[in-house]
Amino acid sequence: MINTTLSKETEKKQKDPIKGPLNFLSGALTAGCLAWLAINMSRRIVVYFTIHPPHYESPISQNIAVTLKTLLVGLSFIAVFSTSFVALGLMLVFFRSLFTKGYKSSA
Repeated sequence: MINTTLSKETEKKQKDPIKGPLNFLSGALTAGCLAWLAINMSRRIVVYFTIHPPHYESPISQNIAVTLKTLLVGLSFIAVFSTSFVALGLMLVFFRSLFTKGYKSSA
């Protein structure tokens, strides 16, 4: 049973196409576009919250509003960081695949 599972996995790996530089470049460009969209969205969120500060008479409501504002701004900038970091990593793998002969992906 284990041998058949292992042989199916090796057959699957053999059928999978090898990732080349073009795949890495397209992934890096896609992640870069997503990072650009995320930074624009983050800027708009910051500008909106700057122009429209929360005004509540209750201190609890004020604290909740400020907390939600902080979470939204933080999550938007986490999206910027993660997508730009993925774009940078894929760009580095793209350059590595250009300068390495016989590059094969282990994934």
